[in-house]
Amino acid sequence: MINPFFKNNGPFKISDILRLINLDDLKTVNDQKINDIKDLFTSDNNDITFFHSKKYKDIAKNTKASFCLTTESLKNELPRNCEPLIVKNVLVSTSKVTSKFYPSSINDNFDFTAKDIIDTKFKDKVNFGKNVLIGDNVTLGSNCLIGHNTIIEQNVIIGDNCSIGSNVIIRNTLINNNVSVLDNCVIGKHGFGFFPINEKNLRYPHIGIVIIGENSEIGCGCTIDRGSMSNTVIGKNTFLDNQIHIAHNVKIGENSIIAGQVGIAGSSILGNNVRIGGQAGISGHLTIGNNVEIAGGSGVIKDISDNSKVMGYPAKNIRDFLKDNK
Repeated sequence: MINPFFKNNGPFKISDILRLINLDDLKTVNDQKINDIKDLFTSDNNDITFFHSKKYKDIAKNTKASFCLTTESLKNELPRNCEPLIVKNVLVSTSKVTSKFYPSSINDNFDFTAKDIIDTKFKDKVNFGKNVLIGDNVTLGSNCLIGHNTIIEQNVIIGDNCSIGSNVIIRNTLINNNVSVLDNCVIGKHGFGFFPINEKNLRYPHIGIVIIGENSEIGCGCTIDRGSMSNTVIGKNTFLDNQIHIAHNVKIGENSIIAGQVGIAGSSILGNNVRIGGQAGISGHLTIGNNVEIAGGSGVIKDISDNSKVMGYPAKNIRDFLKDNK
């Protein structure tokens, strides 16, 4: 599931999309309609996707998309069913096409629809503090607590027996049962995605959501960005300490524990039973295996296999690190 909240304005003719990305001189076999823009893995026939790094070539070989925004050097990695559209900057072109399909996903202004919870149907369903606001398209489960000055903005589903602290802002998020979100968290806002063009920054649309699995806890002051093209996922029974940043498209497995001030950059995937010490940093687009332990203060800049213990910068096997730093 990608975002069930943002409206898809498609389908659009491929000719309209080509004109948008300055490829209108490209002769296509027909003027077929394109239903959606999706990532390589989830795209289907009559969708358009993007392929910008050889890191994803194995996924690209099996994409079902009809068209793909890509580069000259990567086009031969695509299957026959997928026509490459060669562009100068894949991510900029992807941003433009995504904005056409989902124009409401670009900005995150404050929620104009939010109203005092006393004026909503939830006033007798949940226990809440002072100055609680609720936006449109919100669902709250039974036996929930919401703290003072918290805003549940539009497009949020919260399950049963959840505790939401004070001064929290949540948007474009699905929270399962028995989850605790402590004070001062911001969850579901757009991530740090933009591109400098002609002396200004082009904001990248974020059409994903945040999904938090059951029995998890999100510590005070955490920021969890919603996904750009896929979802940001926190697995069930995973506990985040205070002041952690989870960037867009990050996926954290089940039963993981992450200590304070850890930062995980966009599109990295962490397995189950991962343990991360305080102030560690994980670069983007990495794969961290199951049962991995990362020592506090480490800097992870490459993939880590299952059952590994790493330390230092760049992070390496903990035995090697200790040997090299006697």
